Amino acid sequence: MHLLLALPAPAKLNLFLHVIGRRRDGYHELQTAYVLTELADWLDFERRTDGAIVRDGDLIGGVEDDLAVRAAHELRQASGTSLGATISVTKRIPAGSGLGGGSSDAATTLIALNRLWDLNLPRTELSAIGLQLGADVPFFLHGHHAFAEGIGERLTTIDLPATWFAVVWPPVNISTREIFSDAGLTRNSKITKIADFSALVAMVANEAAGNLELPSSLVNDLEPVARRRYPIIDEAIKRLERFGAARMTGSGSAVFITARSREQAELAVADMPSSWCTWVVQKLVEHPLAVWLDSQ
Repeated sequence: MHLLLALPAPAKLNLFLHVIGRRRDGYHELQTAYVLTELADWLDFERRTDGAIVRDGDLIGGVEDDLAVRAAHELRQASGTSLGATISVTKRIPAGSGLGGGSSDAATTLIALNRLWDLNLPRTELSAIGLQLGADVPFFLHGHHAFAEGIGERLTTIDLPATWFAVVWPPVNISTREIFSDAGLTRNSKITKIADFSALVAMVANEAAGNLELPSSLVNDLEPVARRRYPIIDEAIKRLERFGAARMTGSGSAVFITARSREQAELAVADMPSSWCTWVVQKLVEHPLAVWLDSQ
């Protein structure tokens, strides 16, 4: 096998994100709930025998900073293989949107090259490599919707009802470091037990006839900082709030609501400015490549 074509790298949404403390190493202790969505980048891989890592396709920034390239180099070094790869990426997930595009590209690269290079490394080893690249990467390797703790690496699979999302991205890229370093960021949110989160989700889903509606207690602690720094995010949230409880995902700048149907989601994004990107997507059952790791 020398080629793996059209592999998805799905986007994620954070249903909530609480910052509960700051660690000595400068990272923040978080709690969040990740959900995988239909929006995705698409990656092609070709095995090389010369050991080179070559990047083709859509590229944002320098090659040396691309997370798919970095993932390939880290896996090559960790495994000791002499093989290389040509990686071609078709981008659909905007950079700096909080949708996890770069991290998802890295995870799909680790999954694909683990197979293309015949390494057969287990998910735990790939996740350890992925964590060096970014806190979201282990989630995409986890392969399922998850409640996350720590810096995002301690993951527990969660079950979520069938859900449509209306997602809006105003054209602004946000630096995660900028948001987390803001002096006004809340860093002492109350710890949420996963059992309490699951019970709350089940309750609101039951009240909403089986659809997920986000309760007001589940917020994104990064959102007030982003709304203050970037008024366009504040505008996007206010536009979406007419149709449901709007949230920012990750450190921004994409925002979303849950919807009971495709029609409701389409109505929510119908009158957004033409320069903004919008998507109507469902949650995935699981990561499309999860079975490749489950079989290891």
